[in-house]
Amino acid sequence: MALRIGIVLGSTRPGRRGEQIASWALDTARAHGGADYELVDLADHRLGNLDEGGNPNLRQYQHPHTRDWSRVIDGLDGYVFLVPEYNHSFPGALKNALDYVYREWNDKAAGIVSYGGWAAGVRAAEALRLVLAELQVATVRAQPAISTIPAFATGAFVPGEGLDASVHGMLDQVIAWAGALRGVREGRAGAAA
Repeated sequence: MALRIGIVLGSTRPGRRGEQIASWALDTARAHGGADYELVDLADHRLGNLDEGGNPNLRQYQHPHTRDWSRVIDGLDGYVFLVPEYNHSFPGALKNALDYVYREWNDKAAGIVSYGGWAAGVRAAEALRLVLAELQVATVRAQPAISTIPAFATGAFVPGEGLDASVHGMLDQVIAWAGALRGVREGRAGAAA
């Protein structure tokens, strides 16, 4: 069974540049191959502020939107987070989406593509890595970063020189780790049975 990698668009902001980056990233990933890729746009899931009273570790969800989100995240073997930088960190909508579930994230791999002004979103990626570690997500080292100032100079997203190669390198790492961690999850499931 092919690995399933979700490309998570981590912004819900109206007029966001992330939609163009996500479209490009999805096309680039599909051309790269090695897994089945799908876009997970937080704006499509309308999670709202965390409204589950219980501990997400127990997976006793009360609301249909949480159960749907759980199925989406649980069904993936790894992730590529497309994360903009807002005030030296990542968007609250992404933090909220991460907090909704817990076990569904565990023992999976993730890459991060950051974007923002001249700093290219690297501080957002740095902050995101701390949260992903707590969720037991293994982040890979390769980290493409996009400065939106030159990338959107014409109004439309134009990938800078070397960005494709950087994304391909990151995907190689995500695929390798996602495959290895699938074995960890299967071993854990077998031990629980």
